[in-house]
This record gives sequence, C-alpha cells and structure tokens, in this order.
Amino acid sequence: MYSRTFALVVGVALVAAAATVTERYTEAERRHWAFQPRKGVAPPKVVGATNPVDAFVIARLAKDGLRLSASSSRETLIRRVSFDLTGLPPTPAEIDAFVRDRSPKAYENLVDRLLASPHYGERWGQHWLDVVRFAETDGFEYDTHRTDAWRYRDYVIRSIEADKPYDRFLMEQLAGDEIAPGESEALVASGLQRLGPLRKNAGNQEVASSRNEVLTEMTNLVGSGLLGVTLGCARCHDHKFDPIRQKDYYRVQAYFAAVFEKDIVTAPPEEQTAWKARKDAHDGDVKKIRAQMRGLKGAERERMARKLKDAEENAPEPLPAIFSVTNDAAKMTPVHVLARGDYGNKGERMLPRPLGVLLPDGAPELAADTPNPRTQLAKWIVDPANPLPARVLANRIWHYHFGRGIVATPNDFGRMGTRPTHPELLDYLANELVKGGWRMKPLHKMIVMSRTYQQASASVQEAVGHEKDPDNTLLWKFPLRRLDAEQLRDAMLAVAGRLNAQAGGPSVIVPVDAELTNLLYKPSQWAVTKDVKEHDRRSVYLIHKRNLRLPMMEVFDAPDMQISCARRDASTHAPQALELLNGDFANDMARSLAARLDQEAKSPAEQVDLAFRLAAGRLPNAKEKAAGLRFLKGHPLREFSLAMLNLNAFLYVN
Repeated sequence: MYSRTFALVVGVALVAAAATVTERYTEAERRHWAFQPRKGVAPPKVVGATNPVDAFVIARLAKDGLRLSASSSRETLIRRVSFDLTGLPPTPAEIDAFVRDRSPKAYENLVDRLLASPHYGERWGQHWLDVVRFAETDGFEYDTHRTDAWRYRDYVIRSIEADKPYDRFLMEQLAGDEIAPGESEALVASGLQRLGPLRKNAGNQEVASSRNEVLTEMTNLVGSGLLGVTLGCARCHDHKFDPIRQKDYYRVQAYFAAVFEKDIVTAPPEEQTAWKARKDAHDGDVKKIRAQMRGLKGAERERMARKLKDAEENAPEPLPAIFSVTNDAAKMTPVHVLARGDYGNKGERMLPRPLGVLLPDGAPELAADTPNPRTQLAKWIVDPANPLPARVLANRIWHYHFGRGIVATPNDFGRMGTRPTHPELLDYLANELVKGGWRMKPLHKMIVMSRTYQQASASVQEAVGHEKDPDNTLLWKFPLRRLDAEQLRDAMLAVAGRLNAQAGGPSVIVPVDAELTNLLYKPSQWAVTKDVKEHDRRSVYLIHKRNLRLPMMEVFDAPDMQISCARRDASTHAPQALELLNGDFANDMARSLAARLDQEAKSPAEQVDLAFRLAAGRLPNAKEKAAGLRFLKGHPLREFSLAMLNLNAFLYVN
C-alpha cells in the first residue's frame, strides 16, 4: 500500500541499519486516506471553469444542487485579498487605482504586487510561527527570555517572502546545523528545535525529566506540525485510533537523541573576553551576597535578599548570539520506550526510524552511530513520495485563505480528525505544490485567482445553502471572517497613520499595566523598548512572551504558544467590546485617527467619508453617512474615531 519509490528512498536512508523491526501493519491500518499515496487527479471538466480550483468546487457543489455566488465588489475584493496576503488594509489610493483599472489583468496584477510585498512574508510568516509555537521565553515559572530567538522569526519571514522551496525550508530547520554548519542562515533555522516550552529546575538544568521534556517537545512538533498526525498520543501507549505504535513515537524521538542547544556567540574574541570578565565579577558579587545571607534572619535577611535580587537582575546582557543547536554524540541520550511516558520507567531502547505505517513491514532502524540523523529524518519528510507533508502544507494554505481547511483539523489527518471535504482537490493542490518545486506563491495565486475565492459573502441561495450545507464547507459563498489579533492591531495602526513599517531586528516590548508585570517571576523581564516609535511596529515584531500576552492580543484569541496552534479560535464575548471601547491601545489609536481626519478632511461630511474609506475600504451608505454626521454634532472627533474602530465593517472581512 506504500509507494514503491518511497520504499526505495527509505531503503537507501537505512543502509546503516542496526536491527530489523518485527511489527506489522494490517491492510486496514494502511488504508486510511491520509496514508495513501497522493492520487494523480485532473480537474473535472466543468463548463466555464478556467481555474482548476473552480472546477473541483463547482463540480462538488453541483452534487447538492448548489452553485457559486456572484462575484464580490472590487472594493470588497481588494480589501479581502490585501488582508489575506499582507495582513494590512489597502489604502484609499490603492482602492481607487484598482477600481478604476478596467484592464483584464487588473486583479492579477494586484495579486502579483501583494505577493511581492515584504508584508506578505510578515503575514504568512506569522502563520508558520503559530504552527511551530514560536515564543521568545521558556514559559513555566521562570519564563526566562531567549534573547536571540528573534533571529529565527526573521529567518521565517525572509524565507517566506523569498518563496523559499518548502522542502529546503524544512531541511534547514530540522538539520541546518548538520548540512551547513558554517552558514549562519542554516544555524538560525535550526533554532526550530528549541522553540518549545522549557521547564528549568533551580540549580540543575540537566535532570532527566527536563531532558525528556525537551525531546518530547521536538517529537510532538514533527508529528502535528510537519506530518499532520497526533504522534504525541503514542508517547504513553500505542495510539488508540491511528496506526502509530508507541515504539514509533520513540523511534522518531531517537533522531534527536544527540541534539543539544547551542548559542553561537557572534561577537569578536576581544569582546567575548571583556564580557567574560564582567560576568565573572558579577557572579563573584552574587556569590558573596549569598554567603553573607547565611545565618541572617528577619529584617536583615530581607534587606540582603533585596540586594541579591538587584544584583541578579543587573547581570551583564548576553552577547549577540545565534539561537541554534548542535549534535553532541558524547552526551547522546539513549532513547527508550517509557512505560506510561514515565522517564523513570524505561523499557526497550529505540533507534531512529520513520513511522512504520508509511514503510514496508520490517523496515529496519538506523544504527545508533549514524552520522547526521536529523538530515535523514528531514529527507524522509520532504521526499515527494511521502503522502503527508505536501497535503498538510496545501491544506494549511487553503485554511488560511478560507478560514477552514479542506481538512478542518490541520494538525490531525488521522481517524479522529475530519475527513477532507474535497479530497481530489487536496491531492491536486499537493501535487501542484510538489510539481512547482515546493513553492507556495504559485499555489496562493491559483487559489486567490479563482471564482471561488472572489465570490461574495452573501448569496441569493442563502435558504437552500443553509439547508444543504449550513457550515458552508462546500463554499457556496465566501466565508465572512473577523480580523485576527495581529490583523486588528496592525489595521488600527495603519488607519490611524501610525504604522511603523520597519522590518526585522530584536523584538519590541510595549508598555502594559503594572498589575501584569508584577505577576512575573522577575518584573524587570518586561523592559519596555525606549524608542516609542518602535511601539508602532507590526505585531509580528512584538515580543512573544509565554507568561504575558498583551491584553488586546489575548482577548482576540492570540495563542499562548505552549503547543502548536493549528487554527486560531474566533470567539465573541464581552471583554472584546470592553477592550475596543475602553482599552488604552484602542483609545490611543482613536486619538491618532481623529488627528488624521482633522488634518486630511475639511468638513464633517468629508471626515465621515474618509473615516469609512480608511476603516471599511469604501464610502458610507446614506444611512451610515447620516448617522455619522449626527454623531459628530454632539460628540468630539475622537469618540467618532473610536466608534469607527468598533464597527463590524472594520472588524470583519467579507
């Protein structure tokens, strides 16, 4: 049931095998759709469908007596595709230019321009950061900062903006330090393997439980993020629903047995020497204070404790470094099957091997001393014959364009995940992805150029559509979507005229209430960036701290980055309205928007028109215009601006 080509590739990778595996997989286990080779499907023949996406969607709709809705207006379309590809609203000038451009290639030219924009990398980079649960702190009690983790974020944005082939993108992240140990880009990419939460134990960072959790984090991400299977469910026992044995889990984990974190300092030797002298002096002072505290009690001990805390927080800032990993065979952690996942209850030792259900029965493990084991894992994952990764990526791209994947559970293609609504379309997109050299931009363009994507979010067939397909899974209209947390914050900055478009560099820390920072293990961790212009950077450049999310981002469902975020929630509740009406950020943006309206529009009528053009991407209708003018007669421009930032026309993309 597995691809002959795939079996041959795996056979080559396992030439240094240590032992033959005895487990067997039944035909029924191998029959699940996600484990089957991708089918070489062609778009169905549909009259009038020139885009392959439309051919598949229209053919499926026809089975239920449904059809695509009419096309959306040009104002709606440019707003939709701009938010979709760049995460930012179009300017009034951009909208006017698109509406006036009646050439047959107007929309295609718009799409090409957006895909070439640096903001495309920032928007779609955030999607990848969700999947790999990127954060710049350890989490748990100490939530220690990872000073140089921002380099990985910038690597992701650069790679996606440049349309780096996905197979290379994954190879660099899984094994960059192995395949190109002298290249900083590859070393930065390898930081992927350090992104998970890390529980630090005071006085001993090498205890067995901590090491086991590190290996667990690496293994789970490979399963959910890259392969779209719940591999982590097999950590304590054989998977209850999918053909993934507990031994499979630890065989995948064994690829990481020799990998350890490594910060590669980039400062010149003389600077490193000077820093070490400062660090040694600081450590000596801390040690002296600790010695002085012995035997002290009461107020005197409290005084010395404060002195110790101050000394610890005034440690020399780490030198610039690459946040990376390295193989250390001497420290390799032997990987065993753990009864119930308990690191203290070791069973049989496991050696590296991919998932058995995708291999011929009896496929051997790698030898324990196989060089560059993660390179072998990466090659297996990105092999074109592997049925999972291309499907997973194509589904993620579809998911972010329509708010729901062809498989609605992007991290779970197993039996407990949802089945694909359009399985042939999914395989077609995955095949096109591989055929096109694993580049994502051509797939984006195919999707957004389709009539399916360009249709309106309201339909004349609402009644029959809701009866036959109430969740719109077949896409008989475009799904209405609320802006996510980053889009909302960035859009506020943009319409207020405050957005700082500077790209890259160390993450920005913006002011928050003291009630929040006082809850941190060390309040000094939240050291606000001094340059206030930096506070208006795009949200992707704000620090991702696990134990403190910005209230506005949290209330609008930004993930906490503890685990891979397959899809964002879109909840609706009262705190969101309170944040938009009373929050410091919303009111600050309202003041700036009011100043912009006052400067750029001469009369109340022009101010209402400009406000709607900025916030909603269109002019107000007669009812909205009248309501806006009435409001301005009795309220200041700042309150009108705040009301505009609370409109559904601003908060939603239709």
